Amino acid sequence: MSSSGGDNVSTASDLPFLGPRQAMELREYSRRPRHHVSPTLGELLRRVEHSTSDQGSTSSDHAHVFELDQDPSPNTTTTPFPFVLSFRDLSYSVKVRREMLLPGFLRRRPSSPDVPADVGVDSQTNMKILLNKISGEAREGEILAVLGASGSGKSTLIDALADRIARESLKGTITLNGEVLESRLLKIMSAYVMQDDLLFPMLTVEETLMFSAEFRLPRSLSKSRKMARVQALIEQLGLRSAAKTLIGDEGHRGVSGGERRRVSIGIDIIHDPVLLFLDEPTSGLDSTSAYMVVKVLQRIARSGSIVIMSIHQPSYRILNVLDRLIFLSRGQTVFSGAPASLPRFFAEFGHPIPPNEDRTEFVLDLVREREGTPGGTKTLVDFNKSWQLRENRNPGDTYLGNGTATPSLIDAISSSISKGKLVSGATSNDASLASVPRFANPFWSEMIVIAKRSILNSIRAPELFGVRLGAVIVTGFFLATIFRKLDSSPRGIQERLGFFAFAMSTTFYTCAEAIPVFLQQRYIFMRETAYNAYRRSSYVLSHSILSIPSILILSIAFAAITFWAVGLAGGISGFLLFFLFTVAAFWAASSFVTFLSGVIYNVMVGYTVVVAILAYFLLFSGFFISRDRIPPYWIWFHYASLVKYPYQGVLQNEFSDPTKCFVRGVQVFDASPLRDVPDSMKLKLLKSMSDTLHVNITRSTCLTTASDILHQTGVTDLGKWPSFWVTIAWGFFFRILFYFALLIGSKNKRR
Repeated sequence: MSSSGGDNVSTASDLPFLGPRQAMELREYSRRPRHHVSPTLGELLRRVEHSTSDQGSTSSDHAHVFELDQDPSPNTTTTPFPFVLSFRDLSYSVKVRREMLLPGFLRRRPSSPDVPADVGVDSQTNMKILLNKISGEAREGEILAVLGASGSGKSTLIDALADRIARESLKGTITLNGEVLESRLLKIMSAYVMQDDLLFPMLTVEETLMFSAEFRLPRSLSKSRKMARVQALIEQLGLRSAAKTLIGDEGHRGVSGGERRRVSIGIDIIHDPVLLFLDEPTSGLDSTSAYMVVKVLQRIARSGSIVIMSIHQPSYRILNVLDRLIFLSRGQTVFSGAPASLPRFFAEFGHPIPPNEDRTEFVLDLVREREGTPGGTKTLVDFNKSWQLRENRNPGDTYLGNGTATPSLIDAISSSISKGKLVSGATSNDASLASVPRFANPFWSEMIVIAKRSILNSIRAPELFGVRLGAVIVTGFFLATIFRKLDSSPRGIQERLGFFAFAMSTTFYTCAEAIPVFLQQRYIFMRETAYNAYRRSSYVLSHSILSIPSILILSIAFAAITFWAVGLAGGISGFLLFFLFTVAAFWAASSFVTFLSGVIYNVMVGYTVVVAILAYFLLFSGFFISRDRIPPYWIWFHYASLVKYPYQGVLQNEFSDPTKCFVRGVQVFDASPLRDVPDSMKLKLLKSMSDTLHVNITRSTCLTTASDILHQTGVTDLGKWPSFWVTIAWGFFFRILFYFALLIGSKNKRR
């Protein structure tokens, strides 16, 4: 094996799993003249697909599909660029929130009377300009880097090109090969790598990329071919030594920062997108790791992609890898062109770059210095416009390197698909762009992959469910010992009512853990759905189905601990109904908390809201105040209470025998101040009551039956089975709301 520029390269002899014929083909290929464009992942796979089909499958231990090209030499002839992304006069502004006006002597004065306090804000419209008529182009095989100080508009420009700004808010045109790129097609052809590395910490590098492959590659590809593609990508990203290492987080040791960043890039390029957008991919990395990341991006670009990234201050080595630069200052272009033209540009501007000084540092320092002057960077912006007109064609013209017009978009896409790019279900025979599928896999296939990933994460981090199960067991133990063997006396009736109210509300409070779980996954979900890795409905349905096993385990544990110990009625059938209502309560509670996690973005706020709302649910459930005593203006909250229906159901299950007596004779005084009066006096009182009511009331006369208790507590408006189904329906209702919360809240676009 040899290396060039720090990149791994291999020959056919490095591929022991190939047969003699395939090895000979690879050796012949490696001797061919190298061009500017590297083989795509699809081309690499086609060279091994005969071998993988002959052997049935390719194991992850020996399926080393290496990149076959080295960095092109300066003398290499280049091939035409099939894709050219052009943008002209991009402008974007946002409304600035007005500050509260203070008396003049309290207002903070600007440091210089000539510089406004908030640069770029129109005092008439109160709009701040983030992009101001930005134009340029990016070509296949090249890296376009957007540079500038913090607040210059780098990330905003990347978002604009990646369709992460609402079309009605963004002015200007963005075209690919001269055609306006629709949002639907852009999601299929592109990928966006966020600045933060959003990954599941308990998955290995290989597993992370494999799950991405299962999402983004069509189901028609076999498991072995998907694995081969993952192995090819691992080699392309330089992650072979870390393939079996967990991603890791604060509590688990994992890959390094540079490796994590390359994994983040890998999950978004598994389907070989034509357009790759990256928001500061080198942020937070040391110089060596940053350089390795940019070299990876160079290989991706050479394989037939357009790479556009923002970068704060590249090193000298990184600058030599970049093909085109755009320097921004407060939303305006101060330079656009190749890195090699920087010295000539600033020499003509009258500020030559010293020979031994870093070019990007010089430019950024000059821009910062001019931003602090009264005129700002206006002279530099104007000079750039005139220099562009003098040196180049108009920015945004779509021409190839040889001066000929670019091919049509549909021809370019068809050519890329035939090379193995855009493998998310498209074929080179597609007659129109509309025939390119939005999602690579069917609905049910997405659900299976999401479920597999969630189960794997849960198995490797069992402490979360373990804590929840422990809380349920401890709560059940306390209830079983406190309410042990309740009798059927009037006091026992009140204690049973208290047990049921606390038991049903407990199921809700133990579900609050769903808030931090989804908040940890929210941005992973947003990143994956933003570019059609899978449907939001697939995620919601898979998430709902996966919650059922844990609900069943929690319910059986709670019901088994409490039902027999408390001495509830009904025997086996009563236990089964109590278990079903516990399941329904857990289901409704889990769905409700999951919905809240979709609309609340802060863990502490989420916990506060959950505790407060569940307290109100318990208050209006009918335990503290019966339904007929609730004021009319609050009665709606009684029917909206999620605790009401399981509480009502278990009461009807407990007091389902209308012939069972709970208060006999002198027991009628147990709930009154006369409970301490001797029984002889109580019998005389009963005799007096009998004479008055003309009813014979003795010590054994039944005065309160199970039906009387249900009427007294006001839980007769619904039967136990209607209460059960209403509870289940509430759970489905909140799952549907959760879907719409994700649909609305994960648009991931600026307004």
